Amino acid sequence: MCGIAGLFYFDSRTAQKETVQAMTDAISHRGPDGEGQYISGAIGLGHRRLAIIDLSPSGKQPMCNEDGTIWITYNGEIYNFLEVRKDLRKRGHIFQSNTDTEVIVHAYEEWGVDCVQRFNGMFAFALWDEPRQRLWLVRDRLGIKPLFFACMPHAFFFGSEIKAILSDYSIERTIDYESLAYYLALNYTPAPYTLFAHIRQLLPAHYLLVEKDGTVQDVEYWKLTYHENIDKGEKIHLAEFNELLYDSVKIRLMSDVPFGAFLSGGIDSSSVSYWMSQCLSEPVKTFSIGFGEKSFDETGYARQVANVIKSEHRQKIIKANAAEILPKIVWHAEEPIADSSMIPFYYLAEMTKKSVTMALGGDGADEILAGYETYQAYYVHRLYRLLPTFLRQNVIKPLINSIPMTDSKVSWDFKLKQFVAGGELNSEDAHSAWRMIFKADERKQVLSPIWHDSKARADVVNLYRNIFAETNARHPLNRLLYVDTHFYLPNDMLIKVDRMTMAHSLEARVPFLDHRLVEFAAALPVHLKLKKYLQKKYLLKLSLRGKLPGSIIWRKKVGFNVPNARWIKHDLKPFVMDNLSPTQIKDIGFLDDKVVQKILQDHFLEKADNSHKIWGLLTLSLWWQGFVKNH
Repeated sequence: MCGIAGLFYFDSRTAQKETVQAMTDAISHRGPDGEGQYISGAIGLGHRRLAIIDLSPSGKQPMCNEDGTIWITYNGEIYNFLEVRKDLRKRGHIFQSNTDTEVIVHAYEEWGVDCVQRFNGMFAFALWDEPRQRLWLVRDRLGIKPLFFACMPHAFFFGSEIKAILSDYSIERTIDYESLAYYLALNYTPAPYTLFAHIRQLLPAHYLLVEKDGTVQDVEYWKLTYHENIDKGEKIHLAEFNELLYDSVKIRLMSDVPFGAFLSGGIDSSSVSYWMSQCLSEPVKTFSIGFGEKSFDETGYARQVANVIKSEHRQKIIKANAAEILPKIVWHAEEPIADSSMIPFYYLAEMTKKSVTMALGGDGADEILAGYETYQAYYVHRLYRLLPTFLRQNVIKPLINSIPMTDSKVSWDFKLKQFVAGGELNSEDAHSAWRMIFKADERKQVLSPIWHDSKARADVVNLYRNIFAETNARHPLNRLLYVDTHFYLPNDMLIKVDRMTMAHSLEARVPFLDHRLVEFAAALPVHLKLKKYLQKKYLLKLSLRGKLPGSIIWRKKVGFNVPNARWIKHDLKPFVMDNLSPTQIKDIGFLDDKVVQKILQDHFLEKADNSHKIWGLLTLSLWWQGFVKNH
């Protein structure tokens, strides 16, 4: 796991080491074990190293082939690199290191850009082909590793994080109002957008070919396909799933540094931890974070799993100083992203790094095996729409909206209000509405200073519709899973994992997102994912019977959240009021200060649970201060 950056000039300029050095310095937290640059004419490649495999100097990057015509700067892990290297050796290639990095270089020599089809892993890399004068940038299939770029008339810039690109002062920090509209709708910025008009994200499963004349070709090299007419029977599917998940965990234990697992007590991380215990002869090192607030603390469940698998377990109960930690989190997240669960994850990564350098997590299971309540809500919504319009709009909706707000973690009042907010939409549009923080009419109000600009009126529902239109899936559940795998997962969940672990120079690996397992899940009968509309992730739960306690397997999913509604009203209130003050909002310029103040007051007076809106606005204010105003 590392950080990469670089540039490619299209005009007469030559790359300077100082420029590339500044780019890699900006992301030094991603790789504290070493650094390097390759400068040659118009091209400059930079690297920050977090050594995981082959800790010797031979793993230094940027790395080249024997004659120095192919150079690479690479972030990630290719888990099947030994298999690919064996094939390449048979074809006459000679290796100077034991790294997966060198395998990519020789694979490119042998198969060209098609070599990416042979890799099983998480990765983002830039490869320079000197004879062709061409730069090749690649992001892994599921978007586990990030890659940003800016294509300007005179040059092409790239980096693992936006900070690397912004270190070149030719990149203007102009706000993209279209991206801003998407951010307010979702509390995250979906790829390929960022809030900077000149910086974009490479989409998962895509690569770019950048030519000397400035031509950039964007290619999709993998697409998730659903096979909906296959049913081998529950026993066969279960056996195949167990074998595949076991192997997915096993190959991710390849490491030359100490490793462990994040263990929340939920079924996903518990499953990964269990299979790790089956792969290892020594106890698994597991880590969990808890809160003093009872409804938000799951450490008891984590200890229960740790006792069963006999792991070497460490946990920490935190009372987060959110006012102190939030500016750091926003700086690391940078896109921005307003997911409050980044706070516990930040502390979890910090604690874990004190013992290990790499950890496995359970991310991705919800999106491939149907773990969210929104999938059940989809079917409830179809029944709800059969009710008379008068009953829905004049009785049920007002009644639900009158329910008092609560601060508990499983807040039914919030979920019901979100449900009826999408009640009059078709079921696929409702799925996008349930994810929304600021609805369309609310965005119109809060963005009134710039509403005259058509970009500010961009509707995220159209992005969802475009992704729904891409999939070959016909079953409603598979269509929802495809959208969440391609939209919510890489733009929120995986960003959180990458940025918070990399903030502490910790590598995170995600077995559920092995592309073989993702493709397997796409071919499962839907009843093995959502059983009778009630049992979410049914096959995963089935696979753990007899391995973990029923209290772990069948308990309700609660998520890795923080009591942000309560924090905002109490401990965080002065911090929130300061950073969302009328003066601050007017200084930002694109938000309506009166609307923001009403959002705050309605929350403080308990007229509405506006915690998600306030968290998003607070994050946006901190982002603007750190990346625009005071850069």
